[in-house]
Amino acid sequence: MINSNQRWYIQLLQDPLTACALFFVLLFCLTAIAAPLIAIHDPALLNPTSRLRPPSWDNWFGTDQLGRDVFSRALYGARVSLAIGAICGLVVLVTGAILGLLAGYVRWLDTVIMAVMDGLMAVPAVLLGVASLMAIGSNTFGLIFAISLPFLPEITRLTRSLALTIRNEPFVEAAVMAGTGTARILWRHILPNAVAPLIVLTSYVAASSIIAEAILSFIGIGTPPELPSWGNMIADGRNSFQRAPWVIFVPSTFLALVVLAINIIGDRMRDVTDPLSHGGH
Repeated sequence: MINSNQRWYIQLLQDPLTACALFFVLLFCLTAIAAPLIAIHDPALLNPTSRLRPPSWDNWFGTDQLGRDVFSRALYGARVSLAIGAICGLVVLVTGAILGLLAGYVRWLDTVIMAVMDGLMAVPAVLLGVASLMAIGSNTFGLIFAISLPFLPEITRLTRSLALTIRNEPFVEAAVMAGTGTARILWRHILPNAVAPLIVLTSYVAASSIIAEAILSFIGIGTPPELPSWGNMIADGRNSFQRAPWVIFVPSTFLALVVLAINIIGDRMRDVTDPLSHGGH
C-alpha cells in the first residue's frame, strides 16, 4: 500500500507544509490541555461592567456580551471542539473498520451490513444527524452519536473495499490454507494493510466533526450552552457582530485554522499512501 520503502509518517515530516500543519495541530492540542494554566481569566466568569470590550492588555481578545474573556473561552473551547473531533474520528474508525472487515471477508454478513450502510447514505447527513440528536437527546453521548453516524458508511465501505482486495493476496490465501482462524486473519493480515487509507479518511472525519459540532451548537442543539465550545462562542456573538466582531472572529479563525491544518495533513497522507496520486511518487 505504501509507495516507497520509507514509512508514510516519515514522509509526512519531510514535507515542510505538512510538518507545519502537524506542529500547529499539536500546538493547539497542547494549548487546549494546558488551558487552565494559560487562561488569564475564568472562562465562565460574568462581568457585566466589561461587556464587549475590545482587545486590551487585560483581555487579549476582548470580552463578549456577558463580559467573559474571549481568549480564555477560546482556549477552553479548543478542549471541547478538538475532543469532539478526536472522539468522533476514533468512534467512526473503530466501528467502520470492524463492520467493513466483516462485510469484506465474511460473505453472509456482507449483504446485511451494506444494506444498512446504503440506508444510512440514502438519508441526507444533516437530517440524519439532527434526527439522531433529537431522538437521543442533547447530551455528550447523543452529540457524538449524531455527528459520527453520517460518516460511518464511508469508512465501512472503504474498509470493505480494501478487505475484498487484500483477501485475494497470496499471504492471506496461505493463512487460510494453514487453518488460521477468521479473527486472526482479519487482525493480523488484512487490517495492518488497510490502516494507512483508513487513517487518511479518519483525518477528514475528525475535521468534519469539528465543523459539525460548531454547526449544531450554532443552531442550539449541539454542545450544552454552558460549555465554551467554538460553536457556542460563534452563536453567542452573532447578535453583537457589528459592534464587537472579535467575539465571532476569534473562535471562527481558530476553527478554520485547525480544520485547514488537519485537511493539509490528510491530503499529504493520501499522497504518500496512494501510489496513483501525483504520478505515483
